[in-house]
Amino acid sequence: MNDSTTAPVSPVVLEAWFDLQCPDCFAALDDVRALRETYGDRLDVQLRHFPLAKHKHAYAAAQAAEEAFEQGKGWPYAEALLARTAELGDRGEPVLLEVAAELGLDAEEFDTALIDGRHLLIVDADEAEGKAIKVTGTPTYVIGGERLDGGQSQDGLRQRIEEIADRLLQG
Repeated sequence: MNDSTTAPVSPVVLEAWFDLQCPDCFAALDDVRALRETYGDRLDVQLRHFPLAKHKHAYAAAQAAEEAFEQGKGWPYAEALLARTAELGDRGEPVLLEVAAELGLDAEEFDTALIDGRHLLIVDADEAEGKAIKVTGTPTYVIGGERLDGGQSQDGLRQRIEEIADRLLQG
């Protein structure tokens, strides 16, 4: 018999809709890191893919990130890739494999995953869901049923996310 009178608290989910070739998403990483540090395991930050048509390699980058999640290093991969958005734009898919190798991931498996399209359905489903909830740009966040658009201005966004997270965690 369990003596606990309270159930464990489920983490609050923060969906981060990112395009991994988007410089604004790279800028948003500071807020994501700060939120993770503040809330720890009480906040589940989930990467959701919304590759923008203007970024030629964003769709492949989203698939590569899913392979990184399969190999256990999804967020480190996404962060490393976002730090190289200009290079990804200039050089394309070789950058995806280089980042994987730098993180000690199986770059050959990345190449195979990009060729066989094993992560297409996840990326397509995220993109479709994003469109359904009216995501139009990146970064966009969803927390507690509220959509917060980041775009070029992150001003006040982290504070708003914290307010919502605090409210949700208090029940």
